[in-house]
Amino acid sequence: MNAWVVPGYTETRELGAGASGRVVLAVHDATGTPVAVKYLGERLRSDGAFVHGFRSEARVLGSLDSPYVVGFYEYVEAPPGAAIVMELVDGVALRALLSREGATGPEAALVVLKGSLLGLAAAHRAGVVHRDYKPENVLVAADGSSKLVDFGIAAGRDSRPGVAGTPAYMAPEQWNGAPASPAADVYAATATFFECLTGRKPFGGDNFAELALQHLEAPVPDGEAPEPLRPLIRRGLAKAPHERPENAAAFVGELESVATAAYGPDWEERGRGRLAALAALLPLLFPSSGGTTRGTTALATTTFARPGTPRLRRRFPRGLPAGAAALVLALLLALAARAGGGEPDGDRAAQAFATTDTASSTPPPDPSTSSPPAPSLSLSSASTPAPTPTDPGPSVPPDTPSPTDGTPTATSPSAVATAPAIPTAPTAPTPEPPSTPPPTTPPTAPPTTPPTAPPVSVTAVSVTGLRQTGATTGEATVEITTDGTGPVTLLVEWFTGDEKGSPGTLDGSETLRREGDTRYTLTLPHAFRGSGCYWGARATTDPAAANGGSLQQVFVRRCVIA
Repeated sequence: MNAWVVPGYTETRELGAGASGRVVLAVHDATGTPVAVKYLGERLRSDGAFVHGFRSEARVLGSLDSPYVVGFYEYVEAPPGAAIVMELVDGVALRALLSREGATGPEAALVVLKGSLLGLAAAHRAGVVHRDYKPENVLVAADGSSKLVDFGIAAGRDSRPGVAGTPAYMAPEQWNGAPASPAADVYAATATFFECLTGRKPFGGDNFAELALQHLEAPVPDGEAPEPLRPLIRRGLAKAPHERPENAAAFVGELESVATAAYGPDWEERGRGRLAALAALLPLLFPSSGGTTRGTTALATTTFARPGTPRLRRRFPRGLPAGAAALVLALLLALAARAGGGEPDGDRAAQAFATTDTASSTPPPDPSTSSPPAPSLSLSSASTPAPTPTDPGPSVPPDTPSPTDGTPTATSPSAVATAPAIPTAPTAPTPEPPSTPPPTTPPTAPPTTPPTAPPVSVTAVSVTGLRQTGATTGEATVEITTDGTGPVTLLVEWFTGDEKGSPGTLDGSETLRREGDTRYTLTLPHAFRGSGCYWGARATTDPAAANGGSLQQVFVRRCVIA
């Protein structure tokens, strides 16, 4: 642990750590407000470029005032270290939802896209281009709202900061080192939208060269998206920047028009409910849960402008509701939706569950208590300082209360400081428990059997993709198609071995249940423990699929072909 702690705060626990630093959960002593503190890594404090980039990030974050961007409190720099104090977003990364549950459904995907575009629009108005929009940098709160985080490689509009970003979401012009533009952020947001709709990234590749070629030349795969939403995919993923909406704000208008025409005026409410139900399935990933979170936690980036100023801050509001209460409310809403029996189609993900069994004596990291590894390589470089936007820096807003229901309220500190941001979420009616017959009157008829879903046949199950994401981590994509909406159980088994075509040694397994649709796409991460040069993933279902099952292998990069 870093010995230096920002004065005036009491640390609770670490939320995440990486090469550039760590993020901790802390409490502001004067107000009791929970916050996230991002510390610059100890080894980087002597690197002038990293320190400058850290300050620039803080300046960018402080210049933005939007309920769709993580809030900034203060930047503190002292001889022992540097830190950015930010709003604690009590939620889970969109990447975790996609990794564990697959596609979100169209209305939820539209809600994610709209919230992201509104956050990006605030940055674009300030002359800032994010340049690294991806599911890891979107946090979904317990009420289904979302916030944009991590401006670590943000750049001023039309500046030339070089090639940087995450390859799976980089616009064609980013690969060529073109000037930073809002159209590149629109491209990345649309790529994430596509992933929410389909459960997979729009373009794939095993290395940078393949990915670059796909983004530069491959046709837009809009045919995989629902038909009403294909125009948005084509517009947002257009190869030429001038063929996309010029900025995020312009794209919001197109999105709302298409969404209302396709799904009715209540699409946004249903979509937020769906996201809330998905988030409630991962309660241990919430900072308020008190669990131990491992891996990268994207909570925000930050910095300060001039080294001569020791602090740059905004005031903290008092009397904020506890984040745990918001999480409990979200869980109750999800449970009530399950018990009610009449949930809309968009809430069926609340019925999903997963268990993990490993052949190793040491259990693998529980994906419900840790952030899954980022499935794509990043070209982001903390040594490249983010250019300063035209805004001279954040100002101290008046200390006035504001609503915490997601309503955009510029310059309102409480809009930035509320951890759960859902105190006004509607309370679902509590289902009444079934009545119990008097003990002296035994039933004269057999108990009624609850209605069951109609039987379903699985037409096919396929492991459509398996790739290495780290030295010991991989990711498989599984697709299931059925002839009905009844329940299906998926068994995914992981293997390691040294022979191609043979599964090898069992390295763990996962069991997941799905119902309510005729097609499912799931992206599942796994931490391998075996030492074999071939990793494998095998998928089977109950009821058994017509094709029996599917096995795919990948040759591990650490091994050399003899």
